[in-house]
Formats: sequence, structure tokens, C-alpha cells
Amino acid sequence: MSKKKLFLRIGIGLVAFLVLTAILLPSILQWAGLHPKYEGERYSFSDKRALIITTSHGELGDTGNRTGVYASEMTIPYYEFSDSGIQVDVASIRGSEIPIDPMSMRYPLITPSDWRFRKDAEFQNKVINSLSIIEVDFSQYDLILLTGGWGASYDFGNSEILGERISEAYAHGVILGSVCHGALGFLQARDTNGMPLIYGRRMTAVTNKQVEELNISITPMHPETKLRQSGAEFESVSAFRDFFATHVVVDGLIVTGQNQNSSAETANIMMRILNERHRQQ
Repeated sequence: MSKKKLFLRIGIGLVAFLVLTAILLPSILQWAGLHPKYEGERYSFSDKRALIITTSHGELGDTGNRTGVYASEMTIPYYEFSDSGIQVDVASIRGSEIPIDPMSMRYPLITPSDWRFRKDAEFQNKVINSLSIIEVDFSQYDLILLTGGWGASYDFGNSEILGERISEAYAHGVILGSVCHGALGFLQARDTNGMPLIYGRRMTAVTNKQVEELNISITPMHPETKLRQSGAEFESVSAFRDFFATHVVVDGLIVTGQNQNSSAETANIMMRILNERHRQQ
């Protein structure tokens, strides 16, 4: 065989290998732990309401890079709730259009729920015209989920309004949840005795290890550090990269997920608690 034909075959083989790898990459990443499929129990409700809360912050410090909510932390719970018959509203710290981290909507990180969102005019309208937390009565919901993304590190933990609204929801027995940086939304909340809501409570959120591995230390609040400083009993699991780890912690009516991989499980455990409450009534 001539060298020309040999190099041609090698080139064709290399191209085929790269194309196949590109096609299989999302499946490979899922096998490694990214956005695992939820295989647990499913639920069906009527006359129940859920509120998903996101950041309103869309810039990563002074880097010029865009950020916001990590898409799947919003889209996966949204469809887990809505597919179970729950009416889902979407709110953000300031209201109006919610910034979405552009990286989370790109290949190979984009999820089936993100693709579904791209074709869902009703959901898109809720994101473009999100409610402001100041105008929402949190006590009227059965479930409230705080989503993450780097943007939440800028506006969740220092929002007095969010702290007040979460405190009111907790006092009314609303089932509360968070994913990743969303746990920062609990920092200013209080229990019915006026004590910090998270003090002594088992919780999880994105780890310092994951923040360091992704080299995003520029953000002002790191959930693991803040939760520990506020007296929470922080729990997490690790992986070769924590971006591929997943963990969910339940403490009473509060359900917290470690990172984006925990979105579906967190939403479904919240519904499990709601279902158990419904059976007891």
C-alpha cells in the first residue's frame, strides 16, 4: 500500500473516530455522572403549585463573561413538577428576563430538558417575564425551589426580601428545596423562633472543591463556606471531579441538592414529601 493511501485511510479513520466521539460524548459524560437519569418513583398531583426562583444577576464579576442560572437547574425541576400535574410559576430576585448561563445551554452540557425548553413558548414566556420575588406570596405554594448557577452567588445570599419570603414560606409549612448555589437563598431566612433557619440543619450545596476545579473563585459567596459559617451541618460526596458528583440531603421540610446533577432527584424528593403529606390528610 502506498504511503498516500495509508495516510488517507488513517485520516478517514481519525475523522470517523472524532465524529463518533462527538456523537457519544453526552452519553459518555452521563455515564461519568453528569445529569444522571432519575429512576425513582413518579407522582401525579392536581391543584398543587410550585415556585421556581432564580438569580437576576447575569455578569461574572468584571470578566465580561455572561452568567446567570445554570439552565438545567431550572428546566429539569420545572418539567419534573409540571409533568406531575403541578402548576409551576417562575420568579427571580428582580423579576423580568432571567439571565441563563450560556455555557449551560451549549453542547455537550445541554440536557433534554433544555432542548424541550427551547421549543416551549409558555415556559420561555415565564422566563422572559419572570415574577419578582417582592410581588409573590410564597405562602400560596406547596413547593418552592431555589435554583443555582454562578449568578446566585451575587444576589441570593444578600437579598433580605428573599430571606423574609423564605421565612414566611417555612412558617406556613411550604416544602422548600435548593440546588447548588440556590442554598445561599436560605442564609437570611429565620425559623418561627427567630433563629437562623439553617443553623444546625443538615444541608448540601456546591462544594468548594467544585468551585476550585472549575476555577470560578471570583464569585463573592461560596455555598459550602457560607453554610458552614452559618452553622449548617454541611454534607457532600466527591468524585474525580465534583462536577460529576451528586447528593441530596433531606432535613424536615427542606431538601437540598449538591449540584446540577441533583436537580431531578431534589424535585422528586420534594414531591415525595408532598405526596406523603397528602396521604396523611
